[in-house]
Amino acid sequence: MCANVFGALKSLFRKPFDGGKRTMDHGSQQPQTQHMPGPFPGYTGPQGPYPGQHPALLRLDEVQREISTLGPQVCSYSGLQSDREYKRLERELTRLLLEVDKVETEGRPELQQARKCAAGEVEGLLRYLEGNATHPSRLAIEELTQEAQSLLNEGVVGPFRQGQAQDAFEISEELVEAVQDVAMRLAQVKTGGSVPLRKARYKALTRVCAVQEILEGRVRTHTLALPLSDDTHEAVQRINQVMVQVSGARCQEVALLMGLSGRDSCAHLARILTELLVELDALDVSSNAAVRNYRKQVVEEINGLLKHLDLEGEGEDTRRYDLAQNDSIREIEAIRGRVSVLREEVLRHGAAGHGTELQGLLTHLDQVDTGRNPCIREARRRAVLEVQALITFLDLWEALGRRNPGPDEPLPHAAVWRVLASLCDLQAQVLGFDGKRADKSYMVLEELLTKQLLALDAVDPQGDQGTKIARKQAVKHAQNILSYLDMKTDEWEY
Repeated sequence: MCANVFGALKSLFRKPFDGGKRTMDHGSQQPQTQHMPGPFPGYTGPQGPYPGQHPALLRLDEVQREISTLGPQVCSYSGLQSDREYKRLERELTRLLLEVDKVETEGRPELQQARKCAAGEVEGLLRYLEGNATHPSRLAIEELTQEAQSLLNEGVVGPFRQGQAQDAFEISEELVEAVQDVAMRLAQVKTGGSVPLRKARYKALTRVCAVQEILEGRVRTHTLALPLSDDTHEAVQRINQVMVQVSGARCQEVALLMGLSGRDSCAHLARILTELLVELDALDVSSNAAVRNYRKQVVEEINGLLKHLDLEGEGEDTRRYDLAQNDSIREIEAIRGRVSVLREEVLRHGAAGHGTELQGLLTHLDQVDTGRNPCIREARRRAVLEVQALITFLDLWEALGRRNPGPDEPLPHAAVWRVLASLCDLQAQVLGFDGKRADKSYMVLEELLTKQLLALDAVDPQGDQGTKIARKQAVKHAQNILSYLDMKTDEWEY
């Protein structure tokens, strides 16, 4: 989307604003004037020649330079209308709009056109700024962020602020699952390729996922036990004190990452934790293996917290929020490309014998490193479903080819197989479908698949166990095809 804005505001980013140059070309009657620096040509008005540019164009040239500075800031802004940066950008653009409105055109069409173009650029940036800050997807990201804040404030931050040390309570698995659910829903928010929306989603995801990892680590270890008494070694008492500080830092970090702390900063907490590491490193525990191991555990706890404290500028780097540049995504896309080739071969030639390669692709996908990123996990899940859809189609196609019913086959069982044959044909159409949900072909496929489910529902097994099992499997297969069709058309992107 941002690329479209850059295209729409081409004069802002691609070439200097020409101030209506084409309308101001007087041909051979235009006298030679000394050109001054800037994008506008010299101008001779009816009041006599100006030494260079017309004063109106000089002022518009100044405005244009300010627009060129603000434009990239607007096109990369990913916050809300309530944010301080939004208000600053809005204020600056409104000021420029007033400045443009004050430019005197002396009734000249050329100057009026130049002023109109400058005003249009500023108004376009204002619309783009407001459109991204109020976009439904941006508001959905904010709602999910607030949901995560509420969960963590109630389950972690609140008890800590009330004086309840984290060691005194256990983080529930329900809280971890709830935070994980928020992360998955964030990953599924559609951005339409908009850079601001992708940045907003990425920033929210990185923080929620960092908190999720902190909580999951806490659930696994519950509390890092203090296995040694102070009498064991002179250094144990200080290590125990550091561990208490680490427990408090854990809650502070959750508050910082989720925007629940307005006083401290990630950099400040990082300095405190680093100082604790230095202090632990200075302790002489060389004579006691148990104490060394204990100190090592505490150091690992601190390092686990430190790695999440560099998120202040997360999302500003294109390679971070643009997952198309991610190595794991590229690996997944390469596998999807191969699946697409195999799918074309199967649909065009009815080729069999690809089962081994498809199973190998599933194994490859299972080995892709998602880096605990929900967007990459979702991309891998979708790729897995694409492979599985082709495998199940081939399995059914081969099963139908091998089918040789006997004269004693129960009629209900034969009815189930007839539906399966229809489902095989429909699945081939679904595999080859490349449209949208609004397309007529999509609605036809959805309707035909639903009819097959109704046909299966009408089959009476008449007590035959084999027919019951076959009908149940056929219903599941039809539902999977519908889900796959739905997935192909939900317009999800990284």
